Amino acid sequence: MTPLSTGDPEVIGGYTLLGRLGAGGMGVVYLGVSASGRQVAVKLVRGAYAQEEEFRTRFRQEVAAARRVSGAFTAPVVDADPDAERPWMATQYVPGRSLAEVVQGDGPLGLREVRALGLGLAEALRDIHRVGLVHRDLKPGNVLMTDDGPRVIDFGISRAADHQSLTTTGRMIGTPPFMSPEQMASPREVTPASDVFSLGSLLVFAAVGAGPFDSDSPYITGYQVAFGAPDLTGVPGELLRTIERCLDKDPAERPELADVQRMLEALPESTSPASTVPKGRLTPRSSPTIPVPVETSTGTGGRRRTKLLLAALGTVLAVAGTTGVLLAGRDPEGTASRSTTTPTAELPAGWKPWQVALRYETKGIPLEYDDPACVTEDGALYCGGTGFTTARVDAASGKVAWRTGTRPQAAGPIGVRGGVVYTYEQPEDGTRSVVALDSRTGKERWRHGINTGAKAVLYGGGLLALSPDASEFVAYGPSGAELWRAPSLDEYCVPAAPGGVPYALCEQGAEPGQAPVELMRAEAGSLSTTATLPKKSVALGAVGGQPLFLAPQTAEDVYESGYERPYSALLRVDPATGHVTRVPLARALTGTATLIGGVVYFARSDGTVTAVSAADGKQLWQRVTDVESLSAPVVSAKYGRVYFANRYGRLLALDSRTGAEVWGTSALPDPGDKVQGYPPQVLLVDDAIVAMAGDTVFSRGPGGPG
Repeated sequence: MTPLSTGDPEVIGGYTLLGRLGAGGMGVVYLGVSASGRQVAVKLVRGAYAQEEEFRTRFRQEVAAARRVSGAFTAPVVDADPDAERPWMATQYVPGRSLAEVVQGDGPLGLREVRALGLGLAEALRDIHRVGLVHRDLKPGNVLMTDDGPRVIDFGISRAADHQSLTTTGRMIGTPPFMSPEQMASPREVTPASDVFSLGSLLVFAAVGAGPFDSDSPYITGYQVAFGAPDLTGVPGELLRTIERCLDKDPAERPELADVQRMLEALPESTSPASTVPKGRLTPRSSPTIPVPVETSTGTGGRRRTKLLLAALGTVLAVAGTTGVLLAGRDPEGTASRSTTTPTAELPAGWKPWQVALRYETKGIPLEYDDPACVTEDGALYCGGTGFTTARVDAASGKVAWRTGTRPQAAGPIGVRGGVVYTYEQPEDGTRSVVALDSRTGKERWRHGINTGAKAVLYGGGLLALSPDASEFVAYGPSGAELWRAPSLDEYCVPAAPGGVPYALCEQGAEPGQAPVELMRAEAGSLSTTATLPKKSVALGAVGGQPLFLAPQTAEDVYESGYERPYSALLRVDPATGHVTRVPLARALTGTATLIGGVVYFARSDGTVTAVSAADGKQLWQRVTDVESLSAPVVSAKYGRVYFANRYGRLLALDSRTGAEVWGTSALPDPGDKVQGYPPQVLLVDDAIVAMAGDTVFSRGPGGPG
């Protein structure tokens, strides 16, 4: 421990700080003491990270995950405040030197000590994996040596094995000499087998005083981990088989932790004479070499092997000062699954990438619907924003042709069809109207009063809305003429249009979500019950003319920050008979669900995307991304891509067949001050991608960055 430095806080979260225990890329660790005298290790996040809302979200998840870990060989979390000005986390203080300090000061451990170390670490990893975590940074500095065995510390960069993305966007997580090959190639998709690889490297370090992939250069280290053979010089022969299996490049070939424990338990108490790996068996530690490519043929293919090997090395060396993500093998299945022929992009005439802020200063009482959005027709965009109701935006340049509405509000248009833009207007008297605008000029064509608590929807023949007093459903044609009315029920009902057919979704509870959902066909003069669906069912749309819903695994009300309701089945309704076909999902899924082209895409807040067949409920693929707070997706059939945006203006393209990540972009430099309140959106105008983050709209091409 070192004394506190100038600028260090004296108290964090009620813990008096006694000194510094260490520092890392994410923050500083202090020794703290509570009022009762309990000592804790307090990790204080660096100020730069504290300013990133994405990091705060990730840190909250990390704290929640780390709280679930307990065991004899771990240091549990005892307190935390992810929402503090500078987030912090306190773990049980474990007095003792780290394994790195022990080996550096006293030399390598004997076989007996290595055996005890391995058994303790295997048990610690078992406890970590049991709650669905992967440690990801098992290294000598994160193992404390105590009188009653080793303790694994620092779950601050752990990642949940249930595909919650808990890693820092765009940064390599881990320490290269003790990382697994897959951690470098695809860092967001590691499994518990990655920790087994790290365990093997750590046991080598404990036994001989150096890791199996050590080098003076992190670039060479990265290559050796990914492609090179480990240097096991000096490893006791009794330990050799265990370590070799742990260090297998293929995660599937590594032993389970239970197998590691059995192999370690079978080791003798001491090393047999001449049982260590002789020096010179593998490349010396001081100067690991890179295999030199050999040109094996001539002519047009003469340099093929050379180029392949150099390309492999080049991608591994893409780690920038060991702080960037290693790119080798990042997306092998995506590359293989895509055609080598790039489609010709169809873009609006004169299109170039653009960005525009839809903010217009007006006076009046703000009205926030919190759902600005854009709709498109004939190459033009119609977007809601701050300070106006709707604006027409040129999809090629981002220039605003006209805007309408003078009261500050954030409401997206209902839709656009046949040259008519349907939008809302809500004056200060509290009433609400649906307004039809000429798409070319923005001039008002007609308006009708509607209910303030229910959204209007477009269906095949017009627009369906609930009357101001909620007593009737009213259908209007494109000219504004009333087409028909149907009496609403004495319960909570809202319009819906799955498959372009007018329906009402009704509940008999006093509050929405507290009763089964009645799907009712809406037509002139009446509402007729089609089917009854479980409480809190979610309407997705229609497949083959049949309305499709999501059935919740539980309808229990959970008032917990970050809770996402799990859904266990799809419900397909036959509109002719009312028969409901339940299609079970392979496992319960969470996240916002969107139906596109017979596929249901679930996007979780942590960036996990799962694609499910709407026909049979089978999972088509799942992808863990580092792009959190995703929008509903849009699909490009031409490019075979699923596009997402997030609330910070990042774009993400996944392969629609495999889910493999094709490309992603950075966040917008300044998306405005509405990003937290407004959901993001992405859509296509021809092949141009248009996205909304906060009240900023921007357009990018289908080729991704650059």
